[in-house]
Amino acid sequence: MWERNDSRPTEFIFVGFTDSFPLRISLFFVFLIVYSLTVLGNMGLIILANTVSSLQTPMYYFLSNLSFLDLSYSTAIAPKMLANFLASRKSISFSGCVVQMLFFACFADAECLLLAAMAYDRYAAICSPLLYSTRVSRRVCLGLIVLAYFCGSVTSLVHVSLTFQLPFCGSNVVNHFFCDIPPLLALACSDTRINELLLFALCGTIQISTFVVICISYVRIFFTVLSIKSSGGRSKTFSTCASHLTAVTLFYGTLLFMYLRPTTSYALDSDKVVAVFYTVVFPMFNPMIYSFRNKDVKNAFKKLYKRKWIFK
Repeated sequence: MWERNDSRPTEFIFVGFTDSFPLRISLFFVFLIVYSLTVLGNMGLIILANTVSSLQTPMYYFLSNLSFLDLSYSTAIAPKMLANFLASRKSISFSGCVVQMLFFACFADAECLLLAAMAYDRYAAICSPLLYSTRVSRRVCLGLIVLAYFCGSVTSLVHVSLTFQLPFCGSNVVNHFFCDIPPLLALACSDTRINELLLFALCGTIQISTFVVICISYVRIFFTVLSIKSSGGRSKTFSTCASHLTAVTLFYGTLLFMYLRPTTSYALDSDKVVAVFYTVVFPMFNPMIYSFRNKDVKNAFKKLYKRKWIFK
């Protein structure tokens, strides 16, 4: 359905993953479990980091914000995706599409900056332990968090305002399962080169600059760890970085593939498979990655559990 006075659709129709209803029902239950685990895991880390005194350190302050971002951008996508699995018409209103893209882009860009801040925190803790309290003070932590959210908000506003100013005078069928920038640009019936250039420039600036910060931090950490004489000390230091490196590899691998390539190489059907990992699946994995090999988180959970048990 189209408005009379302009070329703006009142809604968009998602192609989604499949038209087979039995398969959609199966996917609904699979992703319902995934999203439920995402909510429980990330909410659990946020509660632990803010209630257990032993976890109220810069590292876990960043980790609780990472959990908030994972939960937020997954929530921007997953509930509507789940509803569309059961709907005969997989649609989203024009304003709903705007809001979905705005929040997803904001939280995804903010996560890039937060992962870089976490790498800097590990660098300061391992390479300059005597100056750690100064280099990663409460004021510095707050400043890095504010910067992450500010940059994410600015870039998402730029993308959203430019994308939805385009005329969509052809089909309103989006070959995706959420309102992402590339599939919407494919629907525009005007020149999108400026949008594509800004997408590449803004995403490239954030993703590459933060990736460089992470790489430099871990190169310095690597050489510092090699100077540790005891093998036990080296393995213990490496283990504190392993979870962060795993999260960085998963997140950046998919984002760099999705947004830092020419639009001529976009294959929307295969891109949907990649997108479902970084929007829905990886936010579920992060609490597991940061908890399973982390004694501090395990001990904090035991303390919180015992406290509640005693209270009962």
